[in-house]
Amino acid sequence: MRILIANDDGYLAPGLAALVAAVQGLAEVEIIAPEQNASGTSNALTLNRPLQVFEVPSSGSPGPRMRFVNGTPSDCVHVALTGLLGYRPDLVLSGINQGANMGDDTLYSGTVAAAMEGYLFGVPAIAFSQTHKGWTELDAAGRVVRSLVQQVLDQGLTGHPFLLNVNIPNRPDADSLPRRITRLGRRHASEPVICQTNPRGEPIYWIGPAGDAREAGEGTDFHATANGCVSITPLQVDLTDHARLPDWRSRLESPA
Repeated sequence: MRILIANDDGYLAPGLAALVAAVQGLAEVEIIAPEQNASGTSNALTLNRPLQVFEVPSSGSPGPRMRFVNGTPSDCVHVALTGLLGYRPDLVLSGINQGANMGDDTLYSGTVAAAMEGYLFGVPAIAFSQTHKGWTELDAAGRVVRSLVQQVLDQGLTGHPFLLNVNIPNRPDADSLPRRITRLGRRHASEPVICQTNPRGEPIYWIGPAGDAREAGEGTDFHATANGCVSITPLQVDLTDHARLPDWRSRLESPA
């Protein structure tokens, strides 16, 4: 069994180290992560310049091979699966992210995108995030990861690939919390852009913080984590508005 691990917080992130430690002994592990924090890059691929891959020198103690790429999370997994590894991993894991990836966040998340890149290549994939920033209770989050990955491996990876988005409350008892299969909630629109002036007197703009949860009822990822549960959301890539296809056909399709 071989597992590829990536993230979006960069190869030095504590969450990545916690994820790697959590799956030690379950499979052969390789790490290919971004050189720098690449949060919010979604599924971006770097097409305007070549990418470089660097190996992290071994500390002398036994451990999995770690490399980093001067690109996005999707770049890392894409390069790995299309030539760098030389083999096809059985599972792609991404995280553990610093902060939640729930609701609309999943569209922007580099953590989810790294897992999704594996899924697009037909490899089962799981993205892991903690619900709050700060890297608190990472050991407990790691125990959740190990338990869930172990269960998935025990049940077998045959059949269709899957993409799971897991959000873990920052709690010391996270590994004993109930798990809930959820759907994505929704957020309000982002807070207003923050306008400042640089030292040259030119205006600069910071993207505002994410808005509050708008749809957070029972069954959503927001509701599960707010009520002390680990949220597991199965994702798919098809964005087609299937319910409105007949309406759009009647309005815009050319006659046969």
